[in-house]
Amino acid sequence: MTPEQLALAIRNALIDSVAAGELAVDVPDEVRVERPRNREHGDWSTNVSLQLANDAGIAPREVATHLATRLGAVEGIKAVDVAGPGFLNITVEAASAGELARTIVQAAATYGRNDSEAGHVINLEFVSANPTGPLHIGHTRWAALGDALRRLLTASGAAVTAEYYVNDSGAQMDKFAGSVLARAKGQDVPEGGYPGEYVIEIAEQVLAARPDLLDLPEVDARLVCRDLGYQVQLAEIRDVLASFDVHFDVWFSEASLHDSGAVEQAVARLRAQGHVYDSEGAVWLRTTDFADDRDRVLIRANGEPTYFASDAAYYMSKKDRGFPEKVYMLGADHHGYVNRLKAIASCAGDDPERNIEVRIGQLISIAGARMAKRAGNMIEMRDLISWIGADAVRYSLARYPADSPLSLDGEELRKRTNDNPVFYVQYAHARTCNVTRLASEDGVYLADGFDPGLLTHESEAALLAILGDFPRIVAQAARLREPHRVARYLEDLAGRYHKWYDDCRVRPREAGEEITDLHRTRLWLNEATRVVLANGLGLLGVSAPERL
Repeated sequence: MTPEQLALAIRNALIDSVAAGELAVDVPDEVRVERPRNREHGDWSTNVSLQLANDAGIAPREVATHLATRLGAVEGIKAVDVAGPGFLNITVEAASAGELARTIVQAAATYGRNDSEAGHVINLEFVSANPTGPLHIGHTRWAALGDALRRLLTASGAAVTAEYYVNDSGAQMDKFAGSVLARAKGQDVPEGGYPGEYVIEIAEQVLAARPDLLDLPEVDARLVCRDLGYQVQLAEIRDVLASFDVHFDVWFSEASLHDSGAVEQAVARLRAQGHVYDSEGAVWLRTTDFADDRDRVLIRANGEPTYFASDAAYYMSKKDRGFPEKVYMLGADHHGYVNRLKAIASCAGDDPERNIEVRIGQLISIAGARMAKRAGNMIEMRDLISWIGADAVRYSLARYPADSPLSLDGEELRKRTNDNPVFYVQYAHARTCNVTRLASEDGVYLADGFDPGLLTHESEAALLAILGDFPRIVAQAARLREPHRVARYLEDLAGRYHKWYDDCRVRPREAGEEITDLHRTRLWLNEATRVVLANGLGLLGVSAPERL
């Protein structure tokens, strides 16, 4: 019996109790069950009686007593106890609990998928680094978290479009072009330009593509450096993200907003909504009506649009492209963007509590890392991957909440020991694969038998319990936008699996020992664990190796 099946049984008991006139309540759409902290209190517990007691007009224990009577007759439930003020502690039959192993193995890659986010259509924007330099450690954190969140939301039924906003317009692109041209001429970059050695590499590629560059007029040469340099840098950004197994559905150009007239159209639409006004020759958006600390300039007095105007046009673009929900994942220096982006949503006629979500990540440092000489005073994403490995980087960044400052030890993450969380989890998966290989050599096969009632050992019950909790963890992590919940779950699962491995044998202990259904059934439990470990690692974008 899975947690979902038990929750459904409790809900059906509520429906039957209401129909019989025992209870007068509105039956909730969902009933939640949890593992009790003390295993002596049963396999599962629910506080639904306490939640409904006020509406029922009777004591919680009385509600629980009605439900306990009905649940006691449900096939697969061994015992139901009313505890404390009205908790229901439920113990399931061993065969019913063990059946979960077969359910997981048969579901395979789909186990853990759920429909908790079904109906949500989400534009998920993350990374969105300026195409004027290489991705660094801060971008790496958002790449890991953003892609993990995309996978979680998709696994929970949401329709998600991963989007990268390419800031290819404005003053920073002019500085970038000037820096590339200066390097092409063998000169120092202008003040305020980009000094990293990567600019020299870009200049060399631009010169190779346009040998006539230095013969062009200054204005034309800058345009060539801007366009070709941008293409070179964006291609590198795409490549390093692909090496990190991060892929975007849309690469959205900021310049396209200006070239298509979308910025002017957005200003006109916001004016029609009644939130735009003119003052001191400039065009303003009255964002203070929606909790911003000050109104924002859209068009300067000289007629030039601001970055804020691009932000407004970009938001309107997402709205027009059919995304009711827009999630922005921004860096630690973007706290000031939260209110202004929500104000844009309000001015556009949206609900800032429903249609937009802005998540801010905190700073990260890696002990033992050398700054990238090529990029200047920063740690490049590609150097991190080369040094520590994509799996270790992704897992380590995903296992902490985004809003917590993070300091990691790079050398520790390279170690193949149980103190390294990613190794600990991956080793558990590799061990499940090794058990299957060795069992096959001994003649133990899944197809030859399965008797869930044999899974009675304490460590088997503990392992089945955490396996059954996986779909709930996935749904919860998606709803709360917290991939670290999956990572911490996997570490707990690995610990319980290693304990079970020590306690229970899948293979015969001695040569000539008779192979029984207990061996075969335990092989099913081993395979179920492998499935969940692989699925969980996959949600974090981390590989599940068969050997280590």
